[in-house]
Amino acid sequence: MTGYDARWAVSAGAALKDAARTLSAASAEGRTAALEAMADGLAAAADRVLAANADDIARAETGGTGGAMLDRLRLDPARLAGIVEGIRAVARHPDPTGREITRWTRPNGLVIAQVRVPIGAIGVIFESRPNVAADAAALCVRSGNAVVLRGGSDAASSVAAILEALRGGLREAGLPDAIITTPPDTDRAYVGDMLAGMNGALDLVIPRGGKALVKRVQEEARVPVLGHLDGLCHVYVDGAADADMAERLVVNAKMRRTGVCNAAECVLIDRQAGEAMVTRLVSALQAAGCEVRGDSAVQALAPSVTPACSQDFDTEYLDAIVSMAVVDGVEGALAHIARHGSGHTEAIITADEVVARTFLSRADAAVVMHNASPGFSDGGEFGFGAEIGIATGRIHARGPVGADQLTSWKYQVFGTGQTRT
Repeated sequence: MTGYDARWAVSAGAALKDAARTLSAASAEGRTAALEAMADGLAAAADRVLAANADDIARAETGGTGGAMLDRLRLDPARLAGIVEGIRAVARHPDPTGREITRWTRPNGLVIAQVRVPIGAIGVIFESRPNVAADAAALCVRSGNAVVLRGGSDAASSVAAILEALRGGLREAGLPDAIITTPPDTDRAYVGDMLAGMNGALDLVIPRGGKALVKRVQEEARVPVLGHLDGLCHVYVDGAADADMAERLVVNAKMRRTGVCNAAECVLIDRQAGEAMVTRLVSALQAAGCEVRGDSAVQALAPSVTPACSQDFDTEYLDAIVSMAVVDGVEGALAHIARHGSGHTEAIITADEVVARTFLSRADAAVVMHNASPGFSDGGEFGFGAEIGIATGRIHARGPVGADQLTSWKYQVFGTGQTRT
């Protein structure tokens, strides 16, 4: 049951700012202890979280949700254990707050140090995936930021159970549970409060969801936004690619989990790779249960594919569907990516180091890969413990957003009595 309370933004915002100051002043060891207590609390609440998730799943199925969207929502003991381990991995990650980035000495003897500091209070607005609540909360605590989390209504029960456990861990560690807060219910008016900055409390808003959510946040927010576009990821198979490697990586890139943002949505094949490569990759994808939508060149070599329309190459399917096109070498691949890419992750498969370097230096994306699946474009796989998302912009942070990316910096200047003339 919902009922918007217009007073929430002011009261919760004030508590959030106080909590942010308390967390920022805590020691690195104190934040680590809090994270361990949060992980312990979530592990102990496993039965309650899974029962809450079962309620969310039942409602989603009744409403007709299925496929990749249902997979995003679903938790099981293994996935929940992975979330707990993710919090512990964040706890093991070096605390970024107070870390010196660089230091230099001026000719006048002034010593200047650039030092990481928390951003302050962060709002995270997300959809479907309940794990985002735990990942975002852990990363914010590690980086010294308070956080307000607003999940989608489809995951409301799961998120509430997760946050109850995490807030209990904060109390166990002697920190205020207001460090992690959430609106009273899923009324959309609370999203408006967050986008307005919660009476000056929020320093940054991060959307994690589909186009409509990201678009609304970017258009309406009155505070800075760390956003991302679609995960329209490409895998380019060069003429110098090893065929066995290409088949293994392409199938993994598309079919490991089709509903995630780092799944491949388009395969580009060098014309020099020839018919054998095209037919091999088409057959392998189809055998794995993937529909292949090919351009005219692919259709000519593999008649079993579905003809692709122009819109296919601009579509993030998030399903067992992939578009495929034949291009003229790395230049053709780069031109295609420039027209259709979203700046998320691009991968090249080749044994030619010169071609690989060309691709890595010129493909415009937050993450570029050589001879590896784009599925590795992930904060956990990068060693961050977890991530809030993949930032596809160019300001402040780009790529997987972990604890380090949730800090800003200050300059500390050390003198010996210098005056400026």
